Order: sequence, then C-alpha cells, then structure tokens
Amino acid sequence: MPQESFTDAIAMLKADHRKVEELFESFEKARNNERKQSIVTEICNELKIHTMIEEEIFYPALRGKIEEDMLDEAYVEHDGAKVLVNDLASASPDEEYYDAKVSVLFEEIKHHVAEEERASKGMFAQARNADADLKALRDQMMERKAELMQQAQGAGLPAAKPRAIHLVEA
Repeated sequence: MPQESFTDAIAMLKADHRKVEELFESFEKARNNERKQSIVTEICNELKIHTMIEEEIFYPALRGKIEEDMLDEAYVEHDGAKVLVNDLASASPDEEYYDAKVSVLFEEIKHHVAEEERASKGMFAQARNADADLKALRDQMMERKAELMQQAQGAGLPAAKPRAIHLVEA
C-alpha cells in the first residue's frame, strides 16, 4: 500500500473524514446488497481505525490544551457511532432498518466532523493554536493506522469499544 503524506495530524484526520464521506455517498448510490455490504464493511473499518487513532493518540495529546467539553463530547459522539458500527458490522443489507442505520450513522459522522473542523472554534482550530506538536502526532497516528489497517486486512478488527457510554443489556 502506498504511503500517503500529510503536512500534519489535522491534514491526516481531514483526509480520513473525506474518505468516509465518499464511502457514505457510494453507499447511497449502491443498488445491490453485495455492493452495500462491501461499502459498509469498509465504512466500519475506516471508522474503527479513525476513532482508535483519535482516542489513543490525538485526543489525549490535546487534553488540557483545548476546551475539555469539546473532548468529552467527542468521546461520547464516537461511542454513539460505535454502537451503530458494531450493529452494522454484524448485519446484512436485507435486514430491517439496515439502510436507515447507515443513514443515521452518516448524519452522526457529519455532525462530529463539523464539530472538529469548525473554523476558529472547532477542535482542529483549537489544536492549531495549542502547544501540540501536530507533526509528531501525525507520525504516531500514521504508524498506528498502518498497524490497524494491516490487522483489518488480516484477522480483522475487534468490535468498537465504547469508552464513555455504558451499554445496558435489555
């Protein structure tokens, strides 16, 4: 796999956002279940990897440097998405609510991305103004992402694990 290059951690995360948005748009155009399943598998893997690198590396590096509420909300937003990601990862396109779940996940992701990318007040804008080494973070995140992508292509990624939301069995 060719190695992509990004100016910093924020450029890398924004590229991830654009890729996932394109995948959701491809899903909306897909007409057969096999294609839908393939796209959803890719969406789930991309989102699992993205949330892991943000939660393991990016967010902890920003703790104490940007608005705490924004970081806390990001973890909770991730958890909401993880619930749908895990559900979709084990579902098939012919199941009831499948397309609706993908649509709701897309709406959640669009909201989360808007919060991170909002000009001047968003997480990324705050990170640029903080004392954070965005190039070193990029390097750490790229290394971790490569490991996770290799795992996804091999044995597969585990279910996404919520951190802030405690799921209760019905």
